[in-house]
Amino acid sequence: MTFVYIIVGIVVLFFALQYGMVLKMRFKKGKKAPELGGKYGKIVGSGKKAMFYFYSQSCAACKPMTPVVDKYAKKAKNIYKIDITRDMATARKFGVMGTPSTVVVENGIIKEFLVGPQKEAKLSQLLN
Repeated sequence: MTFVYIIVGIVVLFFALQYGMVLKMRFKKGKKAPELGGKYGKIVGSGKKAMFYFYSQSCAACKPMTPVVDKYAKKAKNIYKIDITRDMATARKFGVMGTPSTVVVENGIIKEFLVGPQKEAKLSQLLN
């Protein structure tokens, strides 16, 4: 019986940690965007709406979403794909804790911070 309690405890802990991560990301909404350098800093500083998509090549959840983001990136110039294995500094500044993560910044404020794969309709809604 003790074994069952241990397994149930591990499962509950896993889901609590997952929910905690998502909740922490949601609290970033409405906060000031981080100070960034380079082209990302110019974009955030311009005040224009921009979407930052954080992913990694090894992320299974990113594989179906990345082609959708690529499709939108061809149409719009305000979408930035950031591979966290190549640019972990930017991901850390935003506070990304998991991939895929989608961050929408407008007027220097984080308007949306989503964790996990998003449907194409949701991405379209974020960009409009």
